[in-house]
Amino acid sequence: MARFTFKLPDIGEGISEAEIVAWHVQVGDRVEEDQQLADMMTDKATVEMESPVAGVVVERAGEVGDQVSIGAPLVVIETEGEGVAAADADVPPAMEEDTLEAENPGVEEIAILPDAAGGGEGAPQGPTSAEATSTTAAPAEAPLHPSPAASGLHTGEESRILASPAVRARARDLGVDLAQVRVAEGDRVRHADLDAFLRYGAGDGYHAPHASRARDDEQVRVIGMRRRIAENMAAAKRHIPHFTYVEEIEVTALEALRAQLNARRAERPKLTLLPLLIVALCRTLPDFPMLNARYDDEAGVVTRHGRVHLGMAAQTDAGLTVPVIRDAQDRNVWQLATEIARLAAAARAGKLRPDELGNGTITLTSLGPLGGIATTPVINRPEVAIIGPNKIVERPVFVAPEEAGRGDAIRRAKLMNLSISCDHRVVDGHDAASFVQALKGLIEAPALLFVD
Repeated sequence: MARFTFKLPDIGEGISEAEIVAWHVQVGDRVEEDQQLADMMTDKATVEMESPVAGVVVERAGEVGDQVSIGAPLVVIETEGEGVAAADADVPPAMEEDTLEAENPGVEEIAILPDAAGGGEGAPQGPTSAEATSTTAAPAEAPLHPSPAASGLHTGEESRILASPAVRARARDLGVDLAQVRVAEGDRVRHADLDAFLRYGAGDGYHAPHASRARDDEQVRVIGMRRRIAENMAAAKRHIPHFTYVEEIEVTALEALRAQLNARRAERPKLTLLPLLIVALCRTLPDFPMLNARYDDEAGVVTRHGRVHLGMAAQTDAGLTVPVIRDAQDRNVWQLATEIARLAAAARAGKLRPDELGNGTITLTSLGPLGGIATTPVINRPEVAIIGPNKIVERPVFVAPEEAGRGDAIRRAKLMNLSISCDHRVVDGHDAASFVQALKGLIEAPALLFVD
């Protein structure tokens, strides 16, 4: 017998350590060659660690949430035979990146990422509080007749209480013991009796008729993607003096254009509003280079980028992630729609590559179908600006006098608020407002998007 020490390999340029987000083996388990041992998270991706040898796991390094340094032992495996000695594992791991999705009638949110922290077998569960207990008691006084069980006519077994299957199912969902429910008429428990019990008979004050059962407290350890998000957002708010500017933009013409393009799309992907907004952004940014930038505050250097690498903030079950559309300025609306769909599919399958995450120059974020009147998004540091389109609403608006002729006229319009948060160390309020006004001009006259 020999022991093989699997040391954490270099899993990313400049990475000095990685976090254990899931164990797939326990001490004593037998593993085969190429079997998954653990999931490790870096700043950019979740990486699967696979065993280069077969044998029995005799040691593990740490628990879920712990950090392991590059080159430090991760797993010790006892192997059969004399040929395998303790050694570094120099096997390139298979990559399983974390991380867009969705469509809003107006603005698309890209959803990303499978649960990077989902525990495989042996992943420890977070501690839970002691189970809460509750008691129910009939009211001391009630102008109702007791049910047969409550008045001693039955043994107290719920199965002997007279009630329809629907009432039984409802009581079970509410956590109500039918033996404690007093009936107003006859000997059968009805929905009205349950309602009265919930209002007056639960012993601790008023209860709404359709109140749901209380859940036990739960403690969830902050690990993996959730911890990365917490650290990044805290660093962004701590280091960056944010300011947010919001403008209302009419998108009636843009939505009409989108419908016309979709009617002629043939085999091409269906357009959401997002590719059109990206085209408008890319056409506007060259005149506002201070926004398409990254700020190295330690070196005191702002890099104004000539190309647009657009980050797409996306919410997933595991948390927020930002895949990047590279060279967005070189793509037309159909190419952008195709790339968005590709990134979304790769994200749902957990197949985003490391080069598709990070190193963006400006970020677009949207709550998609959840909408919202206005947002104050947090900047994706070290970028200096983040743009947030909000939901489209239809409202009446006054027509300009020169268009209306005599008297006032009102028409239907589709309106959308657009938010932008900026790093005030780099971007002045005048710059942000001027940028949004220029962007508004393109969106409200969308034919200009296709004019050189």
